[in-house]
Amino acid sequence: MNGPNIAVVGASGAVGEVMLSILAERGYPARQVTALASERSAGSQVAYGQTRLTVGDLSGFDFAGVDYALFSAGGSISKEFAPRAAGAGAVVIDNTSAFRYDDAIPLVVPEVNAHALAGIHGGTIIANPNCSTIQMVVALAPVHRAAGIARVNVATYQSVSGAGRRGMQELETQTADRLDDRAIEVSKFAQPIAFNVLPQIDEMLDNGYSREEMKMVWETQKIFGDPDILVNATAVRVPVFVGHSEAVHFETREPVEIDEIRSLLQEAPGVELVEGQGMIHATPVTHGAGTDTVFVSRLRRDLTHPRGVSMWVVADNVRKGAALNAVQIMKWLEGSRSASPGGNIGTSNVHSA
Repeated sequence: MNGPNIAVVGASGAVGEVMLSILAERGYPARQVTALASERSAGSQVAYGQTRLTVGDLSGFDFAGVDYALFSAGGSISKEFAPRAAGAGAVVIDNTSAFRYDDAIPLVVPEVNAHALAGIHGGTIIANPNCSTIQMVVALAPVHRAAGIARVNVATYQSVSGAGRRGMQELETQTADRLDDRAIEVSKFAQPIAFNVLPQIDEMLDNGYSREEMKMVWETQKIFGDPDILVNATAVRVPVFVGHSEAVHFETREPVEIDEIRSLLQEAPGVELVEGQGMIHATPVTHGAGTDTVFVSRLRRDLTHPRGVSMWVVADNVRKGAALNAVQIMKWLEGSRSASPGGNIGTSNVHSA
């Protein structure tokens, strides 16, 4: 094949497995796909479509010749190995928070700010935003372009898959224990998650907000390129396996009719408006899990503000909130490379396939 050489770092984790699944199911024309993880996982096998890949040891891997390195192995791993991969000429697309707040590194959601990828070349690191931010800005972007977003007040209802495989295992175990009247053991989360709601995700900062909440503030402003957008977030963990939900309340800078917003959402790439019939609305189980779309329901005018709007936003946090977004970035760059006269993304640092 004449496609790129791709390395997936963190291939044995939940996001890495979905990255490989997306690459395989879409028939992405890769010349070679390499699965990498820590020494502990090296030698194991992961699914890549109908085949199996043997996981290599990241610590000893030579990134020379790799066109794209997709990282999803944790911030400390990315800080150590992403610069190494970029130094070897790869475009690194990192799914952790390691580089998101570096002004020199683009933070990209292709449906929202693909223009930030212009001129990207081999040896560059690109950051994937937080999963809760991604689905919110995809839904807000068409309205922001039309009328400007002045302020966002959001409450998230985040699934345990956002805490990785251990979070999912803990919900499963605690649910069984609770139903069988056994003692609940707490490990991944600070309090029991089964049949419960936890109003803190990540560490608490000095301003009284959690880091997860402040991620939505910092990232929304950076992605939209607008530090004047006010964002107020409350991040909550709920006993759902896959799929984040958000109650999003926003105010526009310019007046806009609710029917115009409805039309904007219906036409927006990556968005599906689910107009509830009876009690049917978008949910993580019925709509989000296993899909690539950001679903919007409960669209309505805010009764307390003349330019206020409320909506309910649902998406698969592992797919669109992580793995798919990274693959979309890579696909955009590949399209740019194919369109350029020399066949490269930007410079000769990109290894030709």
